[in-house]
Amino acid sequence: QMCKKFTVCPNSMEMLLYNKLNLPKVTEEDGDFLTFLSFQDKCLRKISSGLYTFQTYLKYVQETFNTESQNVESLSYSTEHLARTIRQMVINPEEVIVPDAATQESLHTELKSTKDWTEKITIHLILRDFTSFMEKTVRAVRYLKNTRSFS
Repeated sequence: QMCKKFTVCPNSMEMLLYNKLNLPKVTEEDGDFLTFLSFQDKCLRKISSGLYTFQTYLKYVQETFNTESQNVESLSYSTEHLARTIRQMVINPEEVIVPDAATQESLHTELKSTKDWTEKITIHLILRDFTSFMEKTVRAVRYLKNTRSFS
């Protein structure tokens, strides 16, 4: 929808140049999925922390991408629920990094300061990286479901 409506497409050079966002990612250092069992707690902490961090970005998308506000609100709610659920699976849930209110407000203010065209690019980058993050999250959760009693 973003590509059609705002001509913001994944292969745009401008998008690649602008990507200065520090969006959460699950990397091989967090536990590659072939040896996931030995890294599962570390990986679950990273996933839960990342989902909590994405909340601020999703709030920005919801406020900015008005035509999809309800969909993004639902996505944000589901993401927060998943973050809490995964956090409960971590051996020490206190180790999950949850951004404090000041950090969230600072990031939100920074995001809101973007200009019109940059705003559209920012939304696209957030949604693209969120999709990638969720793909890896789904793989991890499926792996866990298949290797231990998990509900």
